[in-house]
Amino acid sequence: MSGAGLEDVFLSTSLASYLDKKLLVLLRDGRKLLGILRSFDQFANAVLEGACERVIVGDLYCDIPLGLYVIRGENVVLIGELDLEKEELPARMISVSAAEIKRAQKAERDATDLKGSMRKRMEFLDLD
Repeated sequence: MSGAGLEDVFLSTSLASYLDKKLLVLLRDGRKLLGILRSFDQFANAVLEGACERVIVGDLYCDIPLGLYVIRGENVVLIGELDLEKEELPARMISVSAAEIKRAQKAERDATDLKGSMRKRMEFLDLD
């Protein structure tokens, strides 16, 4: 068996232990998905049932429902099982609507953009 084939065997056996369990999946673009793993293949493509995207901005969060969701394996950074006995989030976290979390995301993005543009304007000072 080649090295790549051996990795495929380990990957599929480890994912098999997560079947029918609630998972958190971190994607390359930074999104966090939660759902129940219903299926997967040798490329780590996965199907989540009852999936939602958890968006977190500061102490605010929103779980945006996605339904049945197919994830391409190459986009997966991390997969972890959620402990259903424990609270998923710290007590300080506040659940908000999808519209509110989108506004918070935009405000956060705008603040980051402003900080970046200010830094570029000040480069001539060579503060380092």
